[in-house]
Amino acid sequence: MTREKRDFSVAMLTREWPPRIYGGAGVHVRNLVSAIQDVSGVTANVHCFGEPRSDAQAHELITELAGTNPALQTLLIDADMAKSLSGNNLVHSHTWYTNFAGYLAQRSYRIPHVITAHSLEPLRPWKAEQLGGGYQISSWIERISYESADAIIAVSDGMKRDLLDAYPAVDPRKVHTIRNGIDIRRFAPRSDSALLTRLGIAEPFALFVGRITRQKGLAHLLRAWRDISPEFGLVLAASSPDEPAIGAEVEMLIAELQSTRPNVIWIKEMLQHEDLVALLTAARTFVCPSIYEPLGIVNLEAMACETAVVASAVGGIPEVVVDGETGLLVRFDEDTFEQDLSKAISKVMSDETLATRYGRAGQVRAAAQFGWDKVAESTVNLYRSLI
Repeated sequence: MTREKRDFSVAMLTREWPPRIYGGAGVHVRNLVSAIQDVSGVTANVHCFGEPRSDAQAHELITELAGTNPALQTLLIDADMAKSLSGNNLVHSHTWYTNFAGYLAQRSYRIPHVITAHSLEPLRPWKAEQLGGGYQISSWIERISYESADAIIAVSDGMKRDLLDAYPAVDPRKVHTIRNGIDIRRFAPRSDSALLTRLGIAEPFALFVGRITRQKGLAHLLRAWRDISPEFGLVLAASSPDEPAIGAEVEMLIAELQSTRPNVIWIKEMLQHEDLVALLTAARTFVCPSIYEPLGIVNLEAMACETAVVASAVGGIPEVVVDGETGLLVRFDEDTFEQDLSKAISKVMSDETLATRYGRAGQVRAAAQFGWDKVAESTVNLYRSLI
């Protein structure tokens, strides 16, 4: 057997793992591990945060330490995680939450450390509102981990550019673009009129799905919606505010809209997968108003469900959504963004034929260009080049 093809094991480090997945990074890891399991000769050993799992080794703090700063908690969990990583040929960490565990394993066991860059702390200064002084810790962890990593996977070319700008000490030859994927078996058109009735949703409507955080731009969407015709509904599947200030702002803006419109629906609880797919399918338009988005996997999910997308032209989103073909892109400018977003949404919402054409083209693009099998193949090839 050649050196390039020999069997090996990779420790996959993630904060999120089923059933506790709340963001794009968690979705990425779950799908990547599943796809890698189909690649002959590779074993992925998952390590995650939280309570015990049957399909992963979980790491959590003892109760006495639960009151410490969240960033310090992460350092402690990462140290515990690192103790369990010997015996693997390579370690692959996702987000700053596990980067330090990968860094420690790299140094302790002399194995390659691969990082997937899902976001960058320097480009998320609002995280200081959530972490306080812990933001300095998360930024330090990310910097030393990136600068010492053997390879970094950027989920878009936009992310690669941002990464090299944020961390000029990183060798550009170590940064590889491997875009996120979509499981078109799990995300495919699925109608459920009973769900719409139960939630009180009237068609046609636009849909937003995401956490309540400044990054996702929900406040911009809510202000832009003031200029949308009342004949169109807005459904917000939005939960878990990152910090009180953005949570209060969003709640106030939603209440303002609901006071004059009967068709603004706020779903606060996490949706079951089948319900999410049904809402994506039923929406005339999916709206992604993010002010920072390395790729925007949620746009791929909407496209796979044959739904037109209106999104901000930031980060890696233009590598997913093709302006004028699978939806509309809106340039992010603080002075004009909300007005331009409103116009783009109105254009798609008021033209069902256009929305249908965008949606069908989006499904074709998602299926052809963003399969997880392609992501896994590229990732494993990168692993092999390092071992």
